[in-house]
Amino acid sequence: MPDEWQWDETLYAGSAAFYPVGRMPYPAEVADAFAAELGLDGSGRLLDAGCGPGSLTLLLAPLFEHVVAIDADRGMIAQAREEAQRAGRDAISWQQLRAEELPAGLGLFRLVTFAQSFHWMDRLRVACAVRQMIEPGGACVLIHATTHEGVASTDGLPSPRPPREAIARLVARYLGPDRRAGQGTLPSGPPYGEDIVMRDAGFTRSALVETGGGTVAERTEDEVVASIFSLSSAAPHLFGDRLPEFERDLRNLLRAVSPYGHFSERTYAVALDVWRP
Repeated sequence: MPDEWQWDETLYAGSAAFYPVGRMPYPAEVADAFAAELGLDGSGRLLDAGCGPGSLTLLLAPLFEHVVAIDADRGMIAQAREEAQRAGRDAISWQQLRAEELPAGLGLFRLVTFAQSFHWMDRLRVACAVRQMIEPGGACVLIHATTHEGVASTDGLPSPRPPREAIARLVARYLGPDRRAGQGTLPSGPPYGEDIVMRDAGFTRSALVETGGGTVAERTEDEVVASIFSLSSAAPHLFGDRLPEFERDLRNLLRAVSPYGHFSERTYAVALDVWRP
């Protein structure tokens, strides 16, 4: 991260309840790809770091004997517990914990995952800690995905696409031109270069598997609104007392495109970046 940006606990403040509504779920093919690539058979332990509301955790839980999921945001952990209860997954250990606090006495794991979360962390510090937490034959997987919105293509879909560029301009009108992130800004967005970080931490890439994607997701107006509030760059707290005004303008923008509140988007593929210690 840029030196001037510091993580703070408001990064996703207020977003947790919007996440399961506004984010498109990981397809079942993701679990199949994990099982095939890593030989998962219902044994061993999983650590999902930066788990959010448990979107990946709940998908992978049946492939393990024991699951630990951590997130720095209290609201995300509370939401994850609710989602797990609804799914009948009561055996998952949910903990509010920053990845920078690892290993935190959590023990060894067959698999450690970071689903769209690694970029928010002190990556080298976390990767070095995680390397010591992976049992022999185990792996760390970085999941690269875009789930809040679909592919910006021009092929015909059953309903209009959400006007993502116009929405971005509306957010900028309220929050300013620089991308917001907690109490700070990230004008260029979160950093990339995870492969360099992982190699510096002593990992070796063993596979890069792409799965899913290309399906048409039907979305409601409420789901598109939730997709915006699920973002760190448009978390509800950032709008302050102008939040109702912003949501009104956002819904008016959506209704101008689709008066009946029906939208379509074509999903992105999900990439599993597999690293071995």
